[in-house]
Amino acid sequence: MPASGTARLLAGGSEGPGALRPMLDTVLDALTHGAADRGGPIPAGGPGAVAHRTHGAARPCIPDHGEGAHHALRTLVTALTAGAADPADPHCAAHLHCPPLAVAAAADLAVSALNPSLDSWDQAPAAAELEALTCRALAELVHPGAPAPDALVTTGGTESNQLALLLAREAAQGEPLRIVCGANAHHSVHRAAWLLGLRPPHTLPTPTGVLDPARVHDALTAQPAHPTLLVATAGTTDTGAIDPLPHLADLCDGHGATLHIDAAYGGPLLFSDTLNKRLDGLDRAHTVALDLHKLGWQPAAAGLLAVPDTTALAPLGHRASYLNADDDTDAGLPDLLGRSLRTTRRADILKIAVTLRALGRHGLGDLVDQVCAHAHALADLVQARPALELYARPTLSTVLFRPKGAGPGAVAALRRGLLHRGTAVLGRAATPEGLWLKATLLNPHIQPGDLRRLLDLVEGTTTP
Repeated sequence: MPASGTARLLAGGSEGPGALRPMLDTVLDALTHGAADRGGPIPAGGPGAVAHRTHGAARPCIPDHGEGAHHALRTLVTALTAGAADPADPHCAAHLHCPPLAVAAAADLAVSALNPSLDSWDQAPAAAELEALTCRALAELVHPGAPAPDALVTTGGTESNQLALLLAREAAQGEPLRIVCGANAHHSVHRAAWLLGLRPPHTLPTPTGVLDPARVHDALTAQPAHPTLLVATAGTTDTGAIDPLPHLADLCDGHGATLHIDAAYGGPLLFSDTLNKRLDGLDRAHTVALDLHKLGWQPAAAGLLAVPDTTALAPLGHRASYLNADDDTDAGLPDLLGRSLRTTRRADILKIAVTLRALGRHGLGDLVDQVCAHAHALADLVQARPALELYARPTLSTVLFRPKGAGPGAVAALRRGLLHRGTAVLGRAATPEGLWLKATLLNPHIQPGDLRRLLDLVEGTTTP
């Protein structure tokens, strides 16, 4: 193909926008038609039906001769949308899976078109500077008044927790690191310990859903000579509960332990003037995980790990002569390789930076306030229905409930029935009191009628 013809296939360069514009119209039309085909929060029929429809649209996966951009886009985007679990639907509320803001999705398109990679400055000059500025600004929200707050961009809470354990291991300087966490901690803490060759975490029971400071005190006192990392949680996956952060920070100070707080869910309460007090003590952590593809309404991935002093990140330093040669660094080219364990790294910071500028702290705080208020409204509706029972008043935007007296098997079957019919997507959470349906409300546009209809669906599918 002639060079000029090739150029018309590319998303970047001076001709890129012209090549993209008609394709975007095709994609937007396909998104519209696919959503209409789906007709609800998730496709009906279960895995087998979805597989059958998807195979019909996707085959042949590698044809001998291409069918053209518009046909391929129309066919596969329509199929993807028709077979999606759409977090923008008010009855899709199972997971920490947010409907992204349009402004963030639009910004993400620019990153896809330009395709910068943040492993060396010469691949991403402006993106590298934008990331440094935005990371520092977010780290200052977490650690106000700290000497040199900084943050790394990650793929989410799992990677952030892994980095936190890695930094604690390196700070232990070869001594065995002991990890203490609650049974309410995210599963990635245990997985990170395994991946890093550390001993399995000492896991404390959390029958009330949060760490008990008395149990933590006993655990920290048991082996005072060992370097210890305490992992606390601000927004558990199952219930949205927040550990008693000030008390835990006091204990870590008293015992010389390192404190990591997994605030992947609850961290964005920092944007809210009314709810940020629930995160008192967060600023005292040595590392904090944040996740803006939850209560930040970003397309995945949009995670961060914040530290109060950028020098804490020094153990991640790494050299590869073709990316950060010493003489290039000495000459003033920024060294990006120590900003992640990944090499090729997308400029996920752009969508975050655009969102922060577009909405501001107060705008994001209003969205946080709205979804937390929706959770309380749903809890009120559950309590007003004699056939349903509520686990507890919500801390964040998660509500656990179930048909009154329903056992684990009935709750699980009810959830699967809603999924199979394509009428509602609810999660499941186990507590000492049994199995519950979980509604994680991340859509700020939900209306009271949506919540009532969701409960109608649950009650209408409950078997006597």
